Amino acid sequence: MTPLQRYFKLLKLDQKDIYQIFFYAIFAGLVSLSLPLGIQAIINFIQSGRVTVSWIVLVILVVIGVALVGILSLMQLRITENLQQKLFVRSSFEFAARIPRIQFEELHDTYPPELANRFFDTMTIQKGTSKLLIDFSAALLQILFGILLLSLYHPYFIVLGIVMLLFLFLIFKYSYFSGLENSLKVSKYKYKIAGWLQEMARNNYSFRRELNYDFALQKNDKFVLEYLNYRESLFDVIKRQFSQLILFKIIVTASLLSIGGYLVIVQEMNIGQFVAAEIIILLVINSVEKIILGLETLYDVLTAVEKIGLITDLSMEDDSSDDTPKYFSAISLQAENLGIKFPNSPSKILKNINLKIEQGERLLIEGENGSGKTTLIRILSSLLQPSEGSLYINDDTFSKINFKQYRSQIGNIIHGETPFEGSILDNITFKNSNITNQDMKWAIEGVQLSEYLKSLPNSLETQIFPEGKQLSSSNAQKILLARSIVNKPRILFYEDPTDAMDEKVANEIIDFITSEENKWTIIVSSKNPHWKTKCTRILTMHKGQIISDTQK
Repeated sequence: MTPLQRYFKLLKLDQKDIYQIFFYAIFAGLVSLSLPLGIQAIINFIQSGRVTVSWIVLVILVVIGVALVGILSLMQLRITENLQQKLFVRSSFEFAARIPRIQFEELHDTYPPELANRFFDTMTIQKGTSKLLIDFSAALLQILFGILLLSLYHPYFIVLGIVMLLFLFLIFKYSYFSGLENSLKVSKYKYKIAGWLQEMARNNYSFRRELNYDFALQKNDKFVLEYLNYRESLFDVIKRQFSQLILFKIIVTASLLSIGGYLVIVQEMNIGQFVAAEIIILLVINSVEKIILGLETLYDVLTAVEKIGLITDLSMEDDSSDDTPKYFSAISLQAENLGIKFPNSPSKILKNINLKIEQGERLLIEGENGSGKTTLIRILSSLLQPSEGSLYINDDTFSKINFKQYRSQIGNIIHGETPFEGSILDNITFKNSNITNQDMKWAIEGVQLSEYLKSLPNSLETQIFPEGKQLSSSNAQKILLARSIVNKPRILFYEDPTDAMDEKVANEIIDFITSEENKWTIIVSSKNPHWKTKCTRILTMHKGQIISDTQK
C-alpha cells in the first residue's frame, strides 16, 4: 500500500467531516470569486461619477461577502479541530491496543519503545491534514472557479487557464516521488537520532566517562550528518518547486497584463472588467503558490502515515476464538515435535521437542546460554508460537485456545521485565477488582515485600519511576513475583525470577513458591541451585533439543 493510499484510507473514516469541509470550501470559493464581479460593477459606477443607491448596495454586498467568507473559514476550523481530536484519540488507542498484542516474532529484531515513538507522527498528521484540507481544497477550487470566471471575459483566458493547470500538474508529477522519498529518509534518521538520544538517557552513567562521551557524540554526529544530507536533498526538491513557481508567476503576470491591456485597447474589455480579471488572476496565482508551498506539508503527512503504517502492518495475535470465560481445574501441556525458527535466523532455535507436563509439576530447565531454555518457556507461556509441530493444552491444539483464557491461568516473569510507571499497587494488581486484600497480603508476605512497604510513607501507593529506577533490583523482582502469584494461577513461568536477590532471601522465597500448599505448576529457568532441590523434574537442553528429562 502506497503512502497516498494509506492516507486516503485514514481519511475515509471521517469522510462525513471532510465532505463538510469541501462544501464550505466550495461555498467560500464561490463567494470569494463573486467579489471581483461586485468590484467590477462598483468601478463602473465610480466611472460614471454619480453616487447611486445601486453603488451603496453593491458596497454593502461586497462587505457582507467578505464577512461570510470569514464565517465559513471559522466553520471549517471547527470541523478540522474535531477531525484532529479524533485522529489523536484513534491513533492513541490504535497503538495502545496493538503494542501488547503484536506477535512476539514481529518484535524479534526491533526495539518496542522505538516503535512506540512513532506515535508522535500523529501530531504531524493532525496539523498537516488540517492545512491540506482547508488550504489545498480552497486553493484548488479557487483555481478552477477562477479559470471558469475568466473564460466569461474572453476565450484567450481559457488558454491561459489550461496552461496554468498543465504547469501545476507538471510541477507535481516531477517532484512528488523524489520529494516523498527524501522525506521518508529524513524521517528515518530523525528516529535514529531520537532512538540514540533515548539510549544515552537510559544509560547516562555509562556515557559519563570521557571516551564513552566522545563515542556518543560521534555516533550522534553520524546520524545527524545523514539527516542533514537527506534534508538538503528534500530542500533541493522544494527549492526547485519554488523556482518553478517564480517562473510561473512571471509568465502569468506578463500574459495577464499583455492580453488584458490589448483587450482594453481594442475595446473588447472595459476598465472594470480588466481590474476584475486582474484580481481573479492574483487569486489564482496565490492559490497556486499555496499548493506548491504546501507540497512539503503533503510530504510530511504522507511520511507520517507511512511510519505509523509500519506499526499497523505488524501481525497481531489471533484472538478470534470464543471469549466465553472458561475455568481450568487443571492444565496439562504436551509438545509433539515442536520447533521454531526466527525470521532471518540461519537455523532452528528449537527442534524435535517432545514434552508432557502435568498439573502440579515443578520443572527446572537447565542448559548453557543459547540452548533454547528461554524460547521453550516463551512458547509454553504463549508468547511465541511454534513454526512446526504441535502444542496441546488439555488435549486441545494451541491454535484453538483463546489467549485471554489461557493467560488468565498463568503467571510469568520474563527476562528483562521491569515494573512500569505507576504505583506499587497498580504494578501488582493492574487494578483488578477481583483481587482481595487477603490475596494481596498473602502475595506480599510470601515474597517478603512487606518490610520494604512498611518503610515507605505511601506504602502500596508509592509511585514507581519507569523501569523501576528508584527500586533496588531485589525489590523490583519481588514486585514482579507478587504480581505473578497474586491471582493464584495454575501455572508459573519464570526466567531468572530470584537471581537479583541475596541467597538467603532468594532461597526462602523459592521455598514459599514451591511449597506443597501451592498446587500450581512451575516451569523455571534459573542459575540459582536451590531451585534444583525443590523441583520434581529437571530438563536439560543443548542446541535447541532436550537431551535429558529426569524425574526426582
